[in-house]
Amino acid sequence: MNNSKSPWSWVPSLYFAEGLPNVAVMAISVIMYKQMGLSNAEITFYTSWLYLPWMLKPLWSPFVDLVKTKRWWIITMQLLVGAAFGGVAFTIPTDFWLQGTLFFFWVMAFTSATHDIAADGFYMLELTPNDQAFYVGIRSTFYRLATIFGQGVLVMVAGNLQVIYRNSIPFSWSLMFYGVTGLFIGLWLWHGYVLPRPKADKAHTANTPQQIMGELAHTIRTFFCKKQVVTGILFMLFYRMPEGLLAKVAALFLVDNESNGGLGLSPQEYGLVQGTVGVIGLTLGGILGGLCVSRDGLKRWLWPMVLAITLPDLVYIYMSYVLPNLAIVNVCVFVEQFGYGFGFTAYMMYLIYYSRGEFKTSHYALCTTFMSLSMMLPGFFAGALQEAVGYRMFFIIVVISCVVTYIVTAMLKIDPNFGIKGYNDEAEVTDEQDDYQE
Repeated sequence: MNNSKSPWSWVPSLYFAEGLPNVAVMAISVIMYKQMGLSNAEITFYTSWLYLPWMLKPLWSPFVDLVKTKRWWIITMQLLVGAAFGGVAFTIPTDFWLQGTLFFFWVMAFTSATHDIAADGFYMLELTPNDQAFYVGIRSTFYRLATIFGQGVLVMVAGNLQVIYRNSIPFSWSLMFYGVTGLFIGLWLWHGYVLPRPKADKAHTANTPQQIMGELAHTIRTFFCKKQVVTGILFMLFYRMPEGLLAKVAALFLVDNESNGGLGLSPQEYGLVQGTVGVIGLTLGGILGGLCVSRDGLKRWLWPMVLAITLPDLVYIYMSYVLPNLAIVNVCVFVEQFGYGFGFTAYMMYLIYYSRGEFKTSHYALCTTFMSLSMMLPGFFAGALQEAVGYRMFFIIVVISCVVTYIVTAMLKIDPNFGIKGYNDEAEVTDEQDDYQE
């Protein structure tokens, strides 16, 4: 490791820069489009397509290794992400605001997904295994802080600007995105100066593009030859199906007018509820989930986590009936997000479990493709379904759909010792997991 550059100088800012465009594409865009007058069906359909770059990330990740260095990719992608933020800001007040903003959100999504590949690779190249373990909590914390900053602070800023500029919604969102453009240019300049230059960070010119594609094809073949492939893919696709339906519509429910059945929260209130209280609940749930699995193993906590990720969805049915005050809304969202964070641990641990074996890194990347698909597909029709049946019935349908989560979970076969601290299954072949009995 290059001792002249302390990881504290770049790990926090690098993962803050990784999280911010993701939350802008996936969450901030939803609130902005709602305020700009799009229907729920249009919002969920258009923004669900933005999962595609992260879904396809494994297909071009080998070329990040082949061309240039990880450091070069990080710096270049941060500049392009900053330009994409500027493009969104520029096009919001124009007559072609929908086409323009969607185009630049697409640019942001592709460059952000590429930045993710390079940043994670750089992290492993620059840091020793011991330092990687030490800083993993730091990188996760600053990624979460980016989520709070984006979904909380930035949405609040847009709301406050609307007050200052007398409810000029396009101008307020444009100013906010121009501010983020400046922030990202600052991150680009900072990382251009502070990022180390590891000796191991070099392009692998020994492999041709044809060889890379051959290796990728072999990796994909071995992924689909696992004995538990059907069960595994069904779990990856359907465990989060209720969340795939709920995620974007829940945000729209919070800000939609009461005449439409929503709660009518202002951007400032939404920033507090979903972007701050909700993210804190999500983070605490995830921490608790990790501690439980580390102590007792994934299999021991699998069903409690399934219940945690599904039953709290009931709070949205409650809110759709009662239309509670802000304090109760905060409690409800905290409970739902805490349960989701706790239950999502089971999903992420299963992806690691399924990926065990010779190609674990590449297989895990392919698992994340199905993870993105599990959110992308329900999102296509979630808004249209909500408009057809209303918020209250939509949330009831979401809770009923949790039955699918229970079905795919019941199909799993997991080593009872997997996940327990100190347990090492490196000597086991991946396919051995099918031999364990419930």
